[in-house]
Amino acid sequence: MRVSFNWLQEYVDLTGITPEELAEKMTRSGVAVENLHYRGEGIEKVVVGRVEKIEAHPNADKLRICQVNVGEAEWLQIVTGAANVQAGDVVPVALVGARLPGDIKIKRGKLRGIESNGMLCSGEELGIEKRLLPEGQQDGILILPPDIPLGADIKEILGLNDVVLELELTPNRSDCLSMLGVAYEVAALLGREVRLPALDYREYQPGAAEQVQVDIVAADLCKRYTATVIREVKLGPSPLWLQNRLQAAGVRPINNVVDITNYVMLELGQPLHAFDYDTLQGQRIVVRRAAEGEELTTLDGQERTLSNDDLVIADSQRAVALAGVMGGLDTEVTAATSHILLESAWFAGATVRRTSRKLGLRSEASLRFEKGLDPELAPLAARRAAHLLERLAGGQVAAGMVDVQVEKWQAPVIRLKTQRVNSYLGLQLTSAEIAELLERLGLTVNEAEPGVLVVTVPSRRQDLSIEADLIEEVARLYGYDRIPTDLPVMATTQGRLKREQALAARVRDYLVGAGLTEVINLSFANPGQLEKLNLPQGSPLARAVVIQNPLSEEASQMRTTLLPGLLETARRNYNRRLREMAIFEQGHVFLPRGEGELPRESLELAFLGLGSSPRSWLGAGQPYDFYWAKGIAEGLFQLLGITDVRWQPVEFLPTFHPGRTARAVAGGRELALIGQLHPDVVENYELSGEIVAGEMYLENLFAVAGGVKQYQPLARFPGIARDLALLVPVETPAQELLRVVREQGDEILERVEIFDVYQGTQVPAGWKSMALSLYYQAADRTLTDEEVNARQERILTAVAAEFGGKLR
Repeated sequence: MRVSFNWLQEYVDLTGITPEELAEKMTRSGVAVENLHYRGEGIEKVVVGRVEKIEAHPNADKLRICQVNVGEAEWLQIVTGAANVQAGDVVPVALVGARLPGDIKIKRGKLRGIESNGMLCSGEELGIEKRLLPEGQQDGILILPPDIPLGADIKEILGLNDVVLELELTPNRSDCLSMLGVAYEVAALLGREVRLPALDYREYQPGAAEQVQVDIVAADLCKRYTATVIREVKLGPSPLWLQNRLQAAGVRPINNVVDITNYVMLELGQPLHAFDYDTLQGQRIVVRRAAEGEELTTLDGQERTLSNDDLVIADSQRAVALAGVMGGLDTEVTAATSHILLESAWFAGATVRRTSRKLGLRSEASLRFEKGLDPELAPLAARRAAHLLERLAGGQVAAGMVDVQVEKWQAPVIRLKTQRVNSYLGLQLTSAEIAELLERLGLTVNEAEPGVLVVTVPSRRQDLSIEADLIEEVARLYGYDRIPTDLPVMATTQGRLKREQALAARVRDYLVGAGLTEVINLSFANPGQLEKLNLPQGSPLARAVVIQNPLSEEASQMRTTLLPGLLETARRNYNRRLREMAIFEQGHVFLPRGEGELPRESLELAFLGLGSSPRSWLGAGQPYDFYWAKGIAEGLFQLLGITDVRWQPVEFLPTFHPGRTARAVAGGRELALIGQLHPDVVENYELSGEIVAGEMYLENLFAVAGGVKQYQPLARFPGIARDLALLVPVETPAQELLRVVREQGDEILERVEIFDVYQGTQVPAGWKSMALSLYYQAADRTLTDEEVNARQERILTAVAAEFGGKLR
């Protein structure tokens, strides 16, 4: 919201306060002033002049010699190249010694041999944005109205001696989207009165009710609609003062009728729309939902196809406007218009927002409807516009106005306890002091009983609905800087992470310590990325939650797996010649449930390795292969105290390479899936080489994670090391063999490791030799050979019975 300091003074006395001081006070009270724009900054010695005579330049075809009257005895001779200046035009004149924005200095000089004593100025040269200049004035010299006194300071004439306060409003302060709303705020801060604009005008017969009928069909989307008929309107340019105020607010002047509707919107906060009365079929207004597929050509000349979600204004035959968004071309006010119907209404913000966003039609009017309008403002704004149309467009206002109100607004009444205010703010205010602060905002305050105030909220403050809102208003007006900064007196508790948060942090630290780099991707996903994973038919990962209002097509659904994000990250880096990487991501995935249910959020971890680990002085890096991925997963199991993990081969999963994929389970839960990605998937992501990846289901991991680690002292008694070379069938899983050995080794088998696997000439076909290193140790005694030999025999017997194996 852009607030003109000069315009604001029309509604509240600003004597004795500068724009900078006002900006400081407003910001301190919670209505932040983002910036101050000094209009006319850098302009000096620019006055109003009239071109009395124009002659052709003898030495240049595109230059002309002007004799300019600036109210002094002698005319000035000024050479100009502007083609739009004619004798008799009143224009801005920069005198010799003048300054213009951008530190441009005007000097006496000669153009092609002819002396020039100044410069005729365009709007842009005076610092007015080109987009804010009226049509026909955007190029060439700025032509002013003929009745302006010669020699007058151009900053006074064009309102450039002004400062514009740019407000950064929070969504709840829609009341400050108007000059009058800001005036109420400023008056409350300064303790001054608000002056309301004039609303008077003469009325003519026949009355409005005899000339137009209004029906509200969509009563849930339009609570109030007023229609005012103004006849004999004469279209033309707006007076300069009105144009200046619109430009200060960032609005381009068009003509007096359109400018008045924009002016009242900026002044009071109520959007208005003017229809050409004679183009309305049946002189009837119907507020209804659009028919599915109904078409409307809007003021921008585009044909819009509407749906039943859109609210339209219609006459007896067809839609003539999109409610709160844009009018229709068929009922546009043109130079031929003489009678207008003025609309001032309350439309539901949600429907305006939905339609304007769908059609890409955002405007100052739709912004105000979206944020919520004062429900009592419509008739007031209509009367203000009628007053201006009578004064500035010669209009004759029909007696009365058609005011259809579906539901009467009830003023909220809030009970406010003095003790509660002081408790929240740490103050010692009396009920009278609190009432005085609230009354400065225009609220009605009565004391129902000692210490309890009953506050009636005016319709313009839709953001005040509960006691806490009023306490905030008291704090704002009293002054946040005056509230004492005392520490609260209360029992305090030490904050800490929840178990899952602490475990997630440990997992992240472990992976970073293992040489992986963390990446963070959006939770939104591109539908095409899932297809690149070659997911099997019916995979739950292929059913994604679709976002109703996506940021873009590339982020139109919620991710069901972290792998696509990692692969996209790898692809971007690979294309930038980073051919070796180990990355991971920890985050939530979203899996759909039943119809109408929220998705299930699950915390997962994914990691990926491409190429080899970095080279060092020890030699070349190790390749990121299946065993590297398995080592990362097993390191996490060990970190979390999960000891009973079993690895299972995965027979078929199109995303991964067959025969090089495994699944880890423990406690009846699936913990991880690791493997080498299928070459087709690697190609889909425009990568090359072998890529290994893993997915770990952190919620399952945390569910089976061990508790507090128990530390034991080092054994004081020596252990016994033994080796076993076993012949077993080639299909025997190493994991199963180790399980059997551990079971038979009993509690004295401290550890067992496979240190060699051999298949060759000395081993029968279909068999393999697995060499194991075993270490026996007891904490309370020195073991004997007999004890160890007994375990060795038990191991051989169990291997033979379980796998058909034998000692090599």
